[in-house]
Formats: sequence, structure tokens, C-alpha cells
Amino acid sequence: MSLMTALIILVTVLVTTFISGIFGMAGGIIFMGVLAALLPVATAMIVHGTIQIFSNGYRAFLWRAHINWTIFGRYALGSLVAVGLLFALSWRPDHQTVYLMLGLTTTLVWLPKSIVDLDIQKRFQAEGAGFVVQALNTVAGVAGPLLDLFFVRTDMTRHQIVATKAVTQVLAHFVKVVFWSVPVIMAAGAGALPPAWLIIAAIPLSMLGTTLGGKVLERMTDVNFKKGMKYLVTAIGAVMLMKAAGWL
Repeated sequence: MSLMTALIILVTVLVTTFISGIFGMAGGIIFMGVLAALLPVATAMIVHGTIQIFSNGYRAFLWRAHINWTIFGRYALGSLVAVGLLFALSWRPDHQTVYLMLGLTTTLVWLPKSIVDLDIQKRFQAEGAGFVVQALNTVAGVAGPLLDLFFVRTDMTRHQIVATKAVTQVLAHFVKVVFWSVPVIMAAGAGALPPAWLIIAAIPLSMLGTTLGGKVLERMTDVNFKKGMKYLVTAIGAVMLMKAAGWL
């Protein structure tokens, strides 16, 4: 990995964790898009997942008093089923497929309630979210817009949404790192994994971005928060679809 590539990744970490610190999402999609353009898919997934574990973990720590642990427990049950299925299938996408899945996922935030009435507080929906979000996050890298569908229509506050989503994403990214690391280690050994110094350098930057984003979150209203999520994610999705089509 060249020094320039590392610098681009580190700057992206700061910017995207700031965005995620505000909305609890969107930053991860941007970060995955940048990594997919710079690194092989497996390496991008491992770097993204490892840094996102620390970023989401720190965000969950900051807002720990607002975490809904009941929802997380139900989410984890669905996630475990998805993990077993993914390891059994062992399918891993290429660059274009990753961009396509990222782009299509963002369009889900516009589905009307009459078509898909998702609410993670309702019966069996947290388990369903755990299954589909874990599966998509593992093979595409991120699933923030899909997870957001389960939260945007709840009566939870913006703090509860950000905190609970953060702890679910710690689990999701941990699974992703394991899923993509195992074949790399088996094929080329531990030396083929991303350099530890990159992760170490990214951790304080992710914490700084999350902290700054949290300050902006404090100044927002719940209505503006939910509205901003939809438009931001849509713009990012458009870019991902253009990359999948080879227009960028």
C-alpha cells in the first residue's frame, strides 16, 4: 500500500465518521466506495470492517445510555442465521457488483410505507433486520440504508436510533471482517492482511470524526435528522450506480 493511498484512506475516515456521527449512517457507504476504488475487494472489506468496528463502537459508547438492548438482542438472533448461511455459500462479489449493490440499497429509503411497512420495534422485524442487514453488509460491505428503513418510521428519538444502530453495526462489521479474512489467511497467510499501522492510525481519526459529528447531532431536531438521512443516502447511491455502470 502506497503512502498516498494510506493518506487518502485516513482523510476519508475522518470525513465519513463525521457524517456517520451525525446520521448514524451514510459515512460507511462513502468509505466503502473509496476503498473499493483503491484496494482489492477483500482488502477493502477487511479495512472497512475493522475501522467501522472502532467507529461504531465508539459511537455506541458515546450514546450508550440510549441503546435499546432488547432490539439489539433480537437483531443478533437474525444475524446469526445469516452468518451460517453466508459461510455455507462462500460467495464473494467483484468490484462492479459491490458498487451495484451499494447503489441499489440506497434506493430502499424511498419505498412508501404502503409497500413496505418496516419498524424494528414491531414483532419479528428486528430478527428480520438482523438477517437481511447482516447478509448484505457482509457481501456488499455496508447496509446502512437498509438498516435505516427499519428505524426511520419508529417513534425512537434520534439519539436512540444512532446508538442502537451503532451497536448492531459493531456486530455486522465484525462478522464481515471474519468472513473476508479467513480465505485471505488460508490462501496467503496473515501477512496478506492490511497493515496494522493503518488501522492504528485510523482509530483516533474515527473517534475525532464521531465526536465532532455528535456535536452537530445535538443541534438537530428529530424531523430534520430523518429527512436529512434520506436525501444524503440518495445522493450517495446515485454515485455508486454511476460507478457500477462505468460512468465514473
